[in-house]
Amino acid sequence: MTSSQGEAARTLLSYVVSLDLPGPEAQLVAVVVAIRAAHGGVGNLTGTDLSALRLEDARGAVDTLRGLGWQVNDSLFDGDPATPVPITVPGLAQETDPPLAFGKNTRSRVSGWTTRALSAKPVKKLPPAARLAGLFLAPHSTSKLVGQIPPDLPAACRATLPDLLCKGFLAELCADRFRLDGAVRHLSGMRPPTEEDKAAEPPKGESKAVPASTPRFRFSADAWTRWKSPASPALRRHVEAVEYCAVCARPPERVAQAFMDPSRPQFFSKDVRAAYGAWKDMHPDRGRLAAEFTVAFRGEHGHGPSYAQLCSGLGWDLKGPLRGFVVKRLLANEWLAETGSVPWTLRPGQAAQAQGITLPKARGTDAAAHARP
Repeated sequence: MTSSQGEAARTLLSYVVSLDLPGPEAQLVAVVVAIRAAHGGVGNLTGTDLSALRLEDARGAVDTLRGLGWQVNDSLFDGDPATPVPITVPGLAQETDPPLAFGKNTRSRVSGWTTRALSAKPVKKLPPAARLAGLFLAPHSTSKLVGQIPPDLPAACRATLPDLLCKGFLAELCADRFRLDGAVRHLSGMRPPTEEDKAAEPPKGESKAVPASTPRFRFSADAWTRWKSPASPALRRHVEAVEYCAVCARPPERVAQAFMDPSRPQFFSKDVRAAYGAWKDMHPDRGRLAAEFTVAFRGEHGHGPSYAQLCSGLGWDLKGPLRGFVVKRLLANEWLAETGSVPWTLRPGQAAQAQGITLPKARGTDAAAHARP
């Protein structure tokens, strides 16, 4: 994460520990929900997301949040585990001075970072208190992996710091100082922003203007409606999941263009292929991370990520041609799969499924149906 994104992650964690919650299980759920609800006060969570948190008493944790006024439907436990359940967080819905006033790009980056941090190999199977401790320490570390233990780290988390050292999340631990292990360098929270980062994040209170058309595409609401009319039920559901996704909040003309005017095949130069060779050596877990991200993303959004959303969510600062080539290699190596040229259909491929990274059955069946629009 960049310095500003790291600051947002620290703000998120401080907000959660300021709530009247009894322990790390409820706090862990609160972190995941709060970042998803940071814009507008409503965030989606699936039963699969909740199971992935490996809580001893998930119902008890959710009931504690209900005690704060968070509105959680019982379908989170009793319904389809793949179906996103909207959770309302009243404290985040206020329009004046909201506690998590993040821009869209920052919210997306921090949400993706949370997913990666909780699934990092050194902490993935540790108890909730240790995983929450990892969430706290990572954004308090610099690009050189050193940091100071934050004063608001919950006592239950502080007691687990030796476990983080033993499991390789930390390389050093001394009094109130620590150093992250190089294996989790990608989770550190004080990286200086690149020029691409700066361009992607508009100033506070401002939003980038999105033109309704491009030279190749002229948006027409009537034409968009006619395009959707003959679509199969499965494709129609997918289109509407993207079109009405409250998390993405994309302008309808951009959604229409993606479906009606698919991108043309890309030519990748020798320079791009050489850049990929250097990049992949620095990202040995790229396949597993990408597949796991698509599962988490679908749980939150109800559809797969775009190429840009995948790379942004994983913190891969890649420009157009290289980004496209990276995703194409993940597809070729079957870490990912997609449905032809249908956008927003990325999901785990055969190689990922062989390692147990799969979509819940309901989502997998639906995604497969998209192949027959």
